[in-house]
Amino acid sequence: MAEMKKVKAAIVGCGMISGAYFNGAKKFPSIEVVACCDNFPERAKEKAEEFGCKASTNKEIYADPEIEMIINLSPPKMHSTINIEALEAGKHVYTEKPFGVDEADAEKVIKLAKSKGLRVGSAPDTFLGAGYQTCRKLLDDGWIGKPISATAIVMGRGPEKWGQAPFFYDYGAGPMLDLGPYYITALVNLFGPAKSVVAMTKKGSEFRTLGADVAEQYKDQYKPYGKYPVNVTTHLTGVIEFCNGVYATVISSFEAFGHNHPPIEVYGDEGTMCCPDPNTFGGPVKVLRKLNKDGWVNAPLSHIYSDNSRSLGAADMAVGIRNNRPHRCNGDLAQHVLEIMLSFDKASEAGSKIELKTTCERPAAMPLGLDDGQIPE
Repeated sequence: MAEMKKVKAAIVGCGMISGAYFNGAKKFPSIEVVACCDNFPERAKEKAEEFGCKASTNKEIYADPEIEMIINLSPPKMHSTINIEALEAGKHVYTEKPFGVDEADAEKVIKLAKSKGLRVGSAPDTFLGAGYQTCRKLLDDGWIGKPISATAIVMGRGPEKWGQAPFFYDYGAGPMLDLGPYYITALVNLFGPAKSVVAMTKKGSEFRTLGADVAEQYKDQYKPYGKYPVNVTTHLTGVIEFCNGVYATVISSFEAFGHNHPPIEVYGDEGTMCCPDPNTFGGPVKVLRKLNKDGWVNAPLSHIYSDNSRSLGAADMAVGIRNNRPHRCNGDLAQHVLEIMLSFDKASEAGSKIELKTTCERPAAMPLGLDDGQIPE
């Protein structure tokens, strides 16, 4: 079979997460990052020199006919804007999580992409890694029987002392939109689409306090050890009802100093599965079966990609473009996950269950036996 022509991509946004994407893309022969840009041109220049691509502007990238895909790593509030600009320029677009911060804007992105015959994709792609693909295979193969319920719990104080802290406590972030995409996407990978959400949410305090360092963009607003506002709910707890009948209890919080809960557990009628941190690609995966007299056992990882493999979702999308097959981290999945997350505050404000309007296909499982860097055709 002839070697597949690489999809040439450009990264828009050269902030904290960009290095992982640059490095990850080098692993996969289906994609090549040829340009990058940032609102701070010096950051784009640094990344271009480090990773061997061209520092450009947004306009130059949109106008370049060789660039087929935009990898959008802009701040969450800009995700929909950049996605729409890229699509209008005739580019496929893969965006960092969350897919957006507003359901209406996310819907515009989906509709525009479909009208132009272009692809939309979104992080997280961690569920494509060895850990959660192993969990999915164990679940699908019946190792814990029929799944009945699950818990998904991410709790801590959040990055309240970081120099970038005001971003994490502002609209478009918070514990749900910042960390929730990993957990909710992992649940949809395991169970398929959801049908409703019921929840209660709250804000623990009106202000948090910075540490000694203040990021450059905040130095005109805040001083070291100064207070900054909390503009989002910081403790969200609720239940997601999935179409397959599973109820998942979810807690996403910046209001705990620590906890001992596993990230995700799945409870079946013949056993329990303890899943790894969905913000990682690897394990461990543990299983407790009713017939197992030895208690919990570590399941061997059945799939590849246990190391940090950011860009895996974008590489899978590139193969989808070339081979005209669906990609796994697709826009419908990302839009559905966004609606689920935003429904926690909606349900709390309404004091009632929120019936979801969006849906998606359960992403196709990754096949066994892949080599490093290989993407299923």
